Order: sequence, then structure tokens, then C-alpha cells
Amino acid sequence: RKLESIGTILLFWRVVHGGMLTVLLLTVLLVQNGQTQEVDSAVSFTQCSDGYRLDRSTGQCRDINECQTITDACKGDMRCINHNGGYLCLPRTAALVLANGPSNPTYPASSPTGRSDTSVYQPASIPRFPVPQRSLVCRFGYTLDDNNNCVDIDECTSGTHQCNPSQICINTEGGYSCSCNEGYWLVDGQCMDIDECRHGYCQQLCANIAGSYSCQCNSGFLLNLDGRSCQDVDECAGENPCSQHCINAYGSYLCRCDTGYELNSDGTGCDDINECSFSDFLCQHQCVNEPGDYFCICPEGYTMYSDNRSCQDINECEAVNHTCTEQQNCYNTPGGYKCLEKVNCQDPYIQLNENHCMCHGENPGCTEQPFTILYKYMDTVSGRNVPSDIFQMQATSRYPGAYYIFQIKSGNDGREFYMRQTGPVSATVVMTRPVSGPRDIVLDLEMVTVNTVINFRGSSVIRLTIFVSEYKF
Repeated sequence: RKLESIGTILLFWRVVHGGMLTVLLLTVLLVQNGQTQEVDSAVSFTQCSDGYRLDRSTGQCRDINECQTITDACKGDMRCINHNGGYLCLPRTAALVLANGPSNPTYPASSPTGRSDTSVYQPASIPRFPVPQRSLVCRFGYTLDDNNNCVDIDECTSGTHQCNPSQICINTEGGYSCSCNEGYWLVDGQCMDIDECRHGYCQQLCANIAGSYSCQCNSGFLLNLDGRSCQDVDECAGENPCSQHCINAYGSYLCRCDTGYELNSDGTGCDDINECSFSDFLCQHQCVNEPGDYFCICPEGYTMYSDNRSCQDINECEAVNHTCTEQQNCYNTPGGYKCLEKVNCQDPYIQLNENHCMCHGENPGCTEQPFTILYKYMDTVSGRNVPSDIFQMQATSRYPGAYYIFQIKSGNDGREFYMRQTGPVSATVVMTRPVSGPRDIVLDLEMVTVNTVINFRGSSVIRLTIFVSEYKF
């Protein structure tokens, strides 16, 4: 390649020899590859010679300052002098004068130690070499600054860009680019809003807004710090929204009530359940409602069974918890007792035992009277299911040729009973209508004996007293 001279360096340095000061002059011719120098016309390079680097902004080769890029370029007490395409290592007492440089070169001053300070020396016969002035042409997107360097043009601040008003200008080395703000994309040269909600950015609710979006959560959830996901709110952790028990659920909560309460229509309050209104069979006698529960009670004369609902009669006669006298007999009834007067047979009857009276056939006064009167007692509950067999009557002896007729002689004014003959010598009292108490019913049950063989007709009576309880148990 053709080498061109770009300048002459005159080197001066002083040498002390035998007390004489000698000034040496060294002329150095600096050369540079012609194709790597800056030229009048815009020449583009792709590769530079050693000691030069490619300036991509101008397409030109520029000198590398090895004195700055190479650590310890010169050894010992030498100093580094950069020049085009290389560098020099010179003694520190040397002075460097460019042929086309300043008229007053600088020299190091002498000192007793042989080192140091700089002084000015003007040789009388330093030649001057003209250096041709060259103009630099920058590539597109660059301009020359005051130091004759190509610098980038900021089209964005200078207003020389051609970005759409909806776009933003971004300066780059040697040019610029047009872009859209975050949340927008380029469509046919215009920045259009991106609908982020179409891409499922939000876990639950998404609201698209100009250039952005906003995530929201359903009721019962709280937006996390990431701004898009939702976490469940534990409504039960704070103040209890329920009147009794709160159960947290995903996105909500449930209220629960204690046994004996039911959730009211607002979903949070608990109302007492009136169990007694559900059925008449919870308690045998009476149901008493209380907050969250109920209990059963029995009437006077009864005690509660272990099932806490059924009532059991108290036998006051066995417990000797009655007011009957010694002349009376205590008869226990459902829920109470009766003090019965002892049987006192009236004439013409005689006393066979404590409840049996007999009228002797030899007594003329017994002709039209029942042969015997037997006193019996029984009890029953109110509202007993009907028809119901309640008492059985039977002949104690049977004679040849005799037959028996059973009937209710008195006490059945309401026709609540009838006699059903169940055999030749027996019959059953049947309750045909419900009977309500408290009530005492006295029935005279008659058994007529007819013997055709001896032409005999007689009767016996059972005086049955029925104590009907006030209750159905």
C-alpha cells in the first residue's frame, strides 16, 4: 500500500558531557497507511492496519493510543509518545516538536540530579513542514462536533424524526426507532391499546383500561401483591359475622347453629327450634320448649321414665303415700288413688268376704234379688282405643240342663259398653266408645242362669266400678 508522510517529529534532548551541554536532534518521519487516513472523499473501510481501529460511525480508521491502552508500554525511566499507527519510548529529557506544531517546543530543565523540570527551548533552525488540511465526512445519522469528531444525531430531541404522534421516539446510534408505550402495540402505523383481559392476565375479574388493565377479585377474595391473583378472605378470622358458629369457605363463609337452633332467613342469625311444635309424640304428657332444647314433664301422680319422655304411674298405695283411713281400702289408679269404703252387705244379703255378698234362697226376701253380688274394680285411660275388651265374666259352676245369659243390667246409659258372650259360661265386656276421664263408671253385669230340667231361673251380679284416668296413660 502507498505510504504517505503526515508529519515530521523533531526530537531534542540535552546530554551533559564533560561539563558541556550537547543538544541532540533526531528527526522522525511518521508514516501512515494511505487508505486508513482521513480523506476528502467519504471512503469506507472494513479492516484497518495494525495500530488503527475502525470507527463505525464514520467508516474510517482511527489511531489507537497505545500509551493509554497498554499498561507499562515503556520500561524504566522512558516515557511513551503516541504517534499514528504506533508509539515511541523516549528519555524523559527529550523534547518533542511537530514540524507543523507550535513555535515554542518544551524541553525538560536541567537539575543537579540530571532530572526533571520542563523548560522552553527555541532552536533557531527548526524546519517547518506544512500539513495538508483535510475535511471529514460523517455517515448518515452523525454530524461533526467542534473537535472534528463524528457524533450521533439525536433525532428525537432535534425533532427530525418521523414517528407518528401516537408513538414514542427512541434514539439509537446513527438513527432512531418508533415504538409504542407499554400497553400498546403497533397496528398499521398507529399505536393501539392492548386488551390484556383477552389473555387471562387476571385470575378472576379483569378491567381493561387505556394502555393497561386492572385486576379485581370476586366478593370474598383479596387481591394479592402481584396485582393479578386473588386469595381467599377468612371472614371467620376477625369479628364473627355469625350469631353462633362461623365456617370459612372458599370465597365465602357459612354460619352454623348449635343443636336446637336453626339458621334464620338472613343466613347469619340462629333461631330457637320449638321442638314441641313438631309432634305430639315427643312427650307422653307435656313438652316444654327451652332455648336450644326441650324437656318433658309428667302430671302429678306420675314419675318420668328413663327415656325422659314417658310417664310412669306412682303407686301411692304401695308407697303408703295416701290419706286413706284404716276403715278404707286404698285402690291405686293412673295418676292417683281411691279410698274405697269397705263393702257392707245390706239386708237381706249376708257378707261372705270383704267384697262378696250373698242372698240365701231360703230367705223370702231373696226371691227377686240376685243370688250373689260381687264387687270388682278396674281402671282405664282416657281415650282408649275402641272396640276394646276390658273385662271377662264367667260362671264358676255348670249344672246339667242349664244355660247362661249375660247382660249389662245398669250403668250403661251412654251405651259405651256391651256384653259379648264368648262361650256357654263366659262373656266379655267390650268398650265400644272412647271414654274420657276423670270419671267413675259403675256397671252391674248380670249373669242369668236358666235350668229347664228343674225349672230354675236365677241371677248373679258383678258390680264393676271403672275408674277412668284423666290422661291417656
